[in-house]
Amino acid sequence: MRSIIWLLLLGVVAVVAATTLGGNDGLVTIYWSGWRTELSLNLFILLVLVGVALLFSAAQALRSLLTLPERASRWRALRRERAAHAALHEALGEYFSARYSRAHKAALKAIALRDEVSQLRGDAEFAMLARILAASGLHRLQNRAGRDAQMQALWQQAGPRGGGHGVEDGARLLAAEWAVEDRDGDLASELLEQLPAGVARRTQALRLKLQASRLQRRPLQALSTARLLAKHQGFTPLAARGLLRSLAAESIDEAYDLQQLQRLWEQFDAADRRDAAVAARAARRAVQLGAAAAGREWLRPFWEHPGELDRDDRDAVALALLEAVPGIEAEWLPRLEAALEAHGMEAPVAAAVGIAYADRQLWGKAKGLLEQSAAAADLPARVRRRCLRALAQLARERGDETAAQAHERAAAATD
Repeated sequence: MRSIIWLLLLGVVAVVAATTLGGNDGLVTIYWSGWRTELSLNLFILLVLVGVALLFSAAQALRSLLTLPERASRWRALRRERAAHAALHEALGEYFSARYSRAHKAALKAIALRDEVSQLRGDAEFAMLARILAASGLHRLQNRAGRDAQMQALWQQAGPRGGGHGVEDGARLLAAEWAVEDRDGDLASELLEQLPAGVARRTQALRLKLQASRLQRRPLQALSTARLLAKHQGFTPLAARGLLRSLAAESIDEAYDLQQLQRLWEQFDAADRRDAAVAARAARRAVQLGAAAAGREWLRPFWEHPGELDRDDRDAVALALLEAVPGIEAEWLPRLEAALEAHGMEAPVAAAVGIAYADRQLWGKAKGLLEQSAAAADLPARVRRRCLRALAQLARERGDETAAQAHERAAAATD
């Protein structure tokens, strides 16, 4: 196609030249110092065009000669710039090939070449990328002192806010990840706090914040971060549920008095308070702190409709209530009877209701449930021992000391 276009243009030029110059009978006379020269107009025009072309070529040649040093300098700078970029690419390739020492050396070479090229001296992003690769190689080689020196040079290169904001934010995320690996939660948190708000909400930043909070033993902060991660689908639903329960349990176990435990419960997200396992853990901790009534209050919503819970959650709620039974109010009896009617074949429910009846001294209702629970092999040993001791108390109430002692011996032998 291009050849056809050139042929057409050449034909057009030939036609225009033949039309214009073919019948041109003009003359050009030149007088110079007594001499006269006559030329045809066509030849004169041709000579003028050739002369102009020669003058233009001479001017270009002179210009090229005069600018030769400058062009040579630019060419040398371009070679160094290409060498610097090649060294950076080499460092990247060596790093991902797990040749970390070579990656470190190539990154240092890129930094040295960058300092020799004026076009790259103002490129903060290039320098930071090279520093990151150099530090990453040293990190893999377990050279923490050298790694930290490279990162310190990077922060100095970036200034208050470096030219490459994205690269600097990435460097802070990477440094925070290394701090987490070094078990330095304080440094990781400090680095994450320096990130812009938008970057701090990214999944990787939230993961690092979660790990840093756990290293700092701040389970409540970790719980909030984990819930945000779960909202952003940073975990699978099953993993998120297990992690949230684990963090809530850590927070609960660190409560040293009832007031702190109540404040913690109020600070929990509504979803945490609706979690049966979390409520059961809080109730058991309340019992340990001598506040069984508070524990029962947190368990109350789950006993209103126990059928809505799955089996594991129902067992957890039942065993938690069993520990929170002392001093149970009479208003609990209707919901306990309803739960027993619906789930009486489940050993934890039967044991919790039996112990509650015993606490209310409803010995007739309690006896069968306690005997059933004491013989249930799937119940924890501590629960079966408690049921046996309740049976021993029941026997003493009836004046049967022999049966009471037998139940106590059985409780002592249960493991």
